[in-house]
Amino acid sequence: MDGSPLLGVDLPTLRATRSSVKWRLFEDDVLPLWVAEMDARPCAAVVDAVTAAVQRGDTGYPLGRPFAEAMGRFALERWGWEFDPEATVGVADVMIGVEALIRTVTPPDGSVIVSPPVYDSFFGFIDVSGRSRIDAPLDEAGRLDAAALRGAFATATRSAGGARAAYLLCNPQNPTGTVHTRAELEMLADLAAEHDVVVIADEIHAPLVHDGEFVPYLSVAGGQRGISIWSASKAWNLAGFKAATAVAGEDAVDLLRSVNDMHTHGLGHIGSIAHSAALDHGRDWLDEVLGELDANRRLLMRLVEERLPGVQVRLPAATYLAWLDCRALGLGDDPAVAFRERARVALSSGPNYGGEVGRGFARLNFATSPQILTEAIDRMAAIL
Repeated sequence: MDGSPLLGVDLPTLRATRSSVKWRLFEDDVLPLWVAEMDARPCAAVVDAVTAAVQRGDTGYPLGRPFAEAMGRFALERWGWEFDPEATVGVADVMIGVEALIRTVTPPDGSVIVSPPVYDSFFGFIDVSGRSRIDAPLDEAGRLDAAALRGAFATATRSAGGARAAYLLCNPQNPTGTVHTRAELEMLADLAAEHDVVVIADEIHAPLVHDGEFVPYLSVAGGQRGISIWSASKAWNLAGFKAATAVAGEDAVDLLRSVNDMHTHGLGHIGSIAHSAALDHGRDWLDEVLGELDANRRLLMRLVEERLPGVQVRLPAATYLAWLDCRALGLGDDPAVAFRERARVALSSGPNYGGEVGRGFARLNFATSPQILTEAIDRMAAIL
């Protein structure tokens, strides 16, 4: 570390050097604060590991076990959670693993329950799997709602003639930044057991908790019936390196092992090397970026209060995403459209995260420099 902020990359450099979808989808005058990608300088441990692998010609097919072992070391050190690397399956990324599990644990005419507002790709992968979607929305405080879950679980199993259903848990929650408590997760596990629902936990944002404590779903009472999928891609900005691991609870090992082997073929060898290096040797980098993200989320709250008084937003307890309630602004169901077209700031469209519960909302990615974040809010304020 040379002392320069990890999130201090200036706008001209980003425009000149970044070729990912975040920086190439829109015109050059648009500030992109939408897709979940950080404008961060890379983790040196990852750069060294990937460079060394390519230089020595270590570019063949992957063996997932070393990656799972690196994840186990990180989980034990950060959360005191220990799992068996043998009870894992490597997959290309979290959502590819989610789809494989949906197809494995539910019948073709089965149901999948989600709690919107929630990661928009959940909906697309449910659709492509051919399963029916049932919503159990978060409550007004953005927490898991026991009554909504109970009703949705009952509906799911009843509509499928008693067949097993799946619930997609986002832990921590994207886009709200909610960190689910142990009590909430145990409540979820109890209801899932009662209704024969398998919980599939997307825990990709787990290392990015600012307030409270991340609780792995498989570590709670009753969580042993579930399956967790996670990777280092969000916390270390490694989306371009395909790698993720599905971890089975003690009572779900046979279920995970029944996943068709074809679903594991997308796991990348270089991706596994990159993620393992981040987990084992990039912890100081993670701690530094967490400090900068904490400063940015507080800056965002101050800027919104001062310059966007019609917008309501809760301080996100996790992730680098903020869920903006813009309903009072009169910008319609999808305020992201107005901000992109009139302010030249690209946000993610709220309705994509759950239809009715997302109308009038937008998701903002604050994993950028304070200067870019400030300019974005100023542009947004100028059109109101």
